[in-house]
Amino acid sequence: MRAFARKCSCESRSPGRSDAAAGPWAPAFAGAREKETGFTLIELLVALAIFGLLAGAGVMLLRGSVDTQQAVTGHLDALADVQRGLATLDSDLAQATPRISRTRSGTLAPAFFGRKAQSDEPLMEFVRGGWSNPGNQRHPSIQKVEYWWRKGRIERVGYPAVDGAVSPEPATLFDHVTALSLRYRNPEGEWLDVWAQGKPEAIPVAVEMIVTREGEQPFTLRFLVGPAVGQGAQQQLVPPEGAPSNGV
Repeated sequence: MRAFARKCSCESRSPGRSDAAAGPWAPAFAGAREKETGFTLIELLVALAIFGLLAGAGVMLLRGSVDTQQAVTGHLDALADVQRGLATLDSDLAQATPRISRTRSGTLAPAFFGRKAQSDEPLMEFVRGGWSNPGNQRHPSIQKVEYWWRKGRIERVGYPAVDGAVSPEPATLFDHVTALSLRYRNPEGEWLDVWAQGKPEAIPVAVEMIVTREGEQPFTLRFLVGPAVGQGAQQQLVPPEGAPSNGV
């Protein structure tokens, strides 16, 4: 009995016994261990290439979004500048007053003078009322203003005094202006290229400006002048033949 037990004990410890005890699953386990391998070099390269393409597409999409946002911001800023320029023009012309002024040399200047577009002389010269004084400075409620077209910019010059004042630094209302034309309407309904009436206190009923900016279509601006603002003269304005209809 003891010999038989020892024999069985020895057999149970033998390597062959453990393999036999595994039964028919032993070959399957061995094959599974043989198949436990990593990615091949080609698979890694393909995965890296796909990741690189996705990352590049993401960067291009982000850059396109940033460029679009910058373009929209620039366009909105330019539009805001145009709106401010229109508001300034409308305010000046709406409050034009038939007040004769004097130049630095003491020469009398008419209440309103309008010329064709040129760079060596102002487009318009007139006196406006309603000059605000938020800082309680010592100046009258009227102001002499000039409009110039120089180096592609429409500029406004506001004098500190009506008579004999030195010209201050201009303020730019519109830039990148490649073409400009003006007309002035008299009380009889005629459009004139130059406003130089025999009466020095005469002012036009309306002013028309056709502005062409670089890379843009020309647009027409029409403003009522002085007393005509309160007389319903807006209904009398007729677009000129061939002119764009987007007037103000």
